[in-house]
Amino acid sequence: MDAEFVWQQEYNIGVEIIDKEHQRLFKIINKLFTLRKEEKDSQWACQEGIKFFKSHTMKHFTDEEAYMKSVSYEGLEQHRRIHNGFREITLPTLEQELERAAYSPDAVDHFLGICAGWLIGHTLTEDLAITGKSERKWEALLPGEELTAIKKVIVQIVFDMFHLESQMISDAYNGERFGRGVYYRLIYGTDQSKEKQEIVLVFEEKLLINTVGKVMGIKTNKLDNMLVHATRYTARQFVERVIKHFPAKDSYELKEENLLTYEEFQKVFQGEKLQVSLLFNTGGAGYFAFCAIAPHLLQNGIGTPIEAGNAMSEVEKYLAERKRQETAEAKPKVLVVDDSATILQGMKQLLSGDYEVALAESGVAAIRIITLNQPDLVLLDYEMPVCNGRQTLEMLRSEKEFADIPVIFLTSRRDRESMIEVMPLKPAGYLLKSTKPADIKKEIDKFFAKKKA
Repeated sequence: MDAEFVWQQEYNIGVEIIDKEHQRLFKIINKLFTLRKEEKDSQWACQEGIKFFKSHTMKHFTDEEAYMKSVSYEGLEQHRRIHNGFREITLPTLEQELERAAYSPDAVDHFLGICAGWLIGHTLTEDLAITGKSERKWEALLPGEELTAIKKVIVQIVFDMFHLESQMISDAYNGERFGRGVYYRLIYGTDQSKEKQEIVLVFEEKLLINTVGKVMGIKTNKLDNMLVHATRYTARQFVERVIKHFPAKDSYELKEENLLTYEEFQKVFQGEKLQVSLLFNTGGAGYFAFCAIAPHLLQNGIGTPIEAGNAMSEVEKYLAERKRQETAEAKPKVLVVDDSATILQGMKQLLSGDYEVALAESGVAAIRIITLNQPDLVLLDYEMPVCNGRQTLEMLRSEKEFADIPVIFLTSRRDRESMIEVMPLKPAGYLLKSTKPADIKKEIDKFFAKKKA
């Protein structure tokens, strides 16, 4: 991967001794990016460079803690615990891995990805807090107010970290598939309680490239090992920054992390009670969702825990599975829109063998799903409350990027007037629900065969 880890002026927090050391650490990481691409004496150079990075990191932690003590920063002990975790656990583990792997390219990428991600996340979240640039904690808030506060915190942290304007577009994200999504689960708890708090972050792939990748100066448009490792550590600190705004969760520590497939994500998402399920848009940079699952007794079996000993192999397996899915012949995507759960499940059972089927219970939900993961065909009911089929199609046709999506009405209405009413909106067909399921399937197969031809 070509990468250039460049310090930007907006990363300054306004404390000279801290800002200068941050800049130096960025430069060291950037130098290591360069060294890993050079074949001659690259192992020796990386060894020396990593020692240099470690010594400056230790000095930075000492200086930063001394500054926090001098200004009576109330978060000093929490900050020191985070530093200790990195210098006493993360760095030694990475060094041992490098030695075992004889400084192989993959091991160096793992080291650099984690150090870059940790540095990005820590600089743009924890260190900002030293200067008071953080939101107050929620205390004695009603559930609705708490949800509003979470939204504000997330929007603010995204802006602080990446200077991206984000906006919440739904406070009831339903687990819809993102076009190319990354599903990252973090599990928190305490040693005193068996209950766990799960946080799932869902990222559109291009958002990671436009945020973490941009800070690292990555010049490709695809995920690879280093970017995934950097994303893990950046995301962890993002989540921990949000958790700090839950007074009752201050003592929670990370117990497990997983990179999930969409299918594994659905098991988690559908299997537990959600406290928070927010969907955000960052304009052209991409979408992301923040989901918090109510504390519960964790059930095993979903996702492989990523630990120090298997982090490299798990990320490689994850990327290999993504590549396999990309190269496999993709099924056409069909969105079924109907206010009847019976119809939705029946159509899913009928079509899922040959098609990737998404379901929406209303016209509004359909628009959201289409925005996140554009289908190849929409099967649309006519009679729905609030926003009927004709109104839904009108909304689609009014948006330039959705105007050409094929829509077939699947309805109980037989009257000529209804058919004439929707003709100006150019539907691709009109099927009656009373038609035999096998015949409905044949018509959809014919549609895609004709389209392919």
